[in-house]
Amino acid sequence: MESLPQALRRSTARLASLPGPVLFAIFFAAIALGHLTLLQLPYFWDEGGYYIPAALDFFHRFTLIPEFTNAHPPLPNIVLGTLWHVTGYHILATRLMICTFAAAAMLAIFRMTQSLLGPSAAVAATFLTAIYPIWFAQSTLAHADIFAAAFTLWAFALYFATDANEKSRQLWIAVLFSLAALSKETAIVEPAALAAMHLVLLIRDRRSALARRLHASWLVTLSLPLLPLIAWYAYHHHRTGFTFGNPEYLRYNATANLSAAHIFLSLYYRFLHLAWQRNLWVALVIAIACLLLPLPSENKPRSLSTTTLRTIAVLVAANWLAFSVLGGALLTRYLLPVYPLILLVCVATWRARTSHWPWLAALTGMSFLTALWISPPTSYAPEDSLTYRDMIVVHQEGIAYIDQHFPDARVLTAWPAAAELVRPDLGYTNRSIRVTPIENFTTAEVLKARQEPGLFDTALVVTTRYTTPELRRYLLQHPDTRRGREFADQRDLSPDEVAAILGGQIVWKDTRDGEWAAVLRFPRSYEALLQPMP
Repeated sequence: MESLPQALRRSTARLASLPGPVLFAIFFAAIALGHLTLLQLPYFWDEGGYYIPAALDFFHRFTLIPEFTNAHPPLPNIVLGTLWHVTGYHILATRLMICTFAAAAMLAIFRMTQSLLGPSAAVAATFLTAIYPIWFAQSTLAHADIFAAAFTLWAFALYFATDANEKSRQLWIAVLFSLAALSKETAIVEPAALAAMHLVLLIRDRRSALARRLHASWLVTLSLPLLPLIAWYAYHHHRTGFTFGNPEYLRYNATANLSAAHIFLSLYYRFLHLAWQRNLWVALVIAIACLLLPLPSENKPRSLSTTTLRTIAVLVAANWLAFSVLGGALLTRYLLPVYPLILLVCVATWRARTSHWPWLAALTGMSFLTALWISPPTSYAPEDSLTYRDMIVVHQEGIAYIDQHFPDARVLTAWPAAAELVRPDLGYTNRSIRVTPIENFTTAEVLKARQEPGLFDTALVVTTRYTTPELRRYLLQHPDTRRGREFADQRDLSPDEVAAILGGQIVWKDTRDGEWAAVLRFPRSYEALLQPMP
């Protein structure tokens, strides 16, 4: 009778032998079915704040530069705008297109791992990436990062596939990295890191003519993606007068962050993102523990070469350093192409030390699945897990309540609910509802709103800075700590606190694991004076 390891090897070998289009179809179906309850959700935060409005500008007017002139490259807008011309403007069509790019990324991870470690490792690394909470959440969200990650991972797959034709491989790598950069400008970090590595190797191996030619050709290949990105910025400057977007966008994403204190703090948080976030530490701790085991004396599995490990280390370090400086928000989705590389190294380490490694992969997979729903008592972005769904649902319910009970309301609220009320194309309402916007629901902002009560008769109170309930309770109970003081200055007031300050009544409320939305109604009395018509 066939043993379990033998059966697994046979099954994974059969899967790996399938043609690419068939594998892609399998991955797409698995991703779409796994996200079935998420496919028709209204747009979330940055989707509604930038990416969908920018794509709608292309859809309606074929303009590459959105009205608000944030200088993100245009490829995602072109893809989504073109899609909507074919299917009509539907959220489901958008979500399925993102599933398509996520499936393409999974196929790249599969082929890359297959060429480096074999079929069974390819199945494990691909499965773990697909269910890793950050990847899972981004697999239906219309952010530019998933577009850039798909192109980048295919470039990685070709870069590590040393058995391919060298010239053809370099050409395709240049094209894929160019498409990644035209999806998200920060994707240029990957080819730049590899180019820097080859420059160092060129200097080291300068006495070998063959090595010089090899590294020089890679330097040219990896420098080519800069050209379309430079062309995009030149076009953007020609049309708008701004090279990197409007001054507010540039300040938030670049100049405001160039301080030593901010960079050192970002290095710390980015390290956590790469080594701890959403139970990634489980895979890494198991890999470190496996290093303490002796290497098997016979039947050694394929392992990663020193050159491959060095390249992966360069890419991880480059992303760690670059995204500690670039970008205003410390969002984990900027690191999407790096997580599969980390998991690939973990799988390789498990396989090299123990034949029971599939059980280690299963244990890691269980920890990832639990991290989709169970939140640690720390700060993180809702889009790192299924918390983003909670946020969308409570906003959707609150707006539906206002739409049904107070159709003529003037609503006091903050971002992103303000956009959700005003823009029907974001999927929360069928018509535009009047809004009085404020920055957030901190004490200072609510007190400012109290000075002009005539500007609103209803409020939609939402969380603008997500904090898990456990961490919120701890910080409220320890106001004298550094974190407690920071939280006290920046925290959103609860709906009850807002109602008490503004003199309103809570008529509807829903709370889901720290995400809340509440509708407040304010009794207003007006003095009416009747005058005869002239």
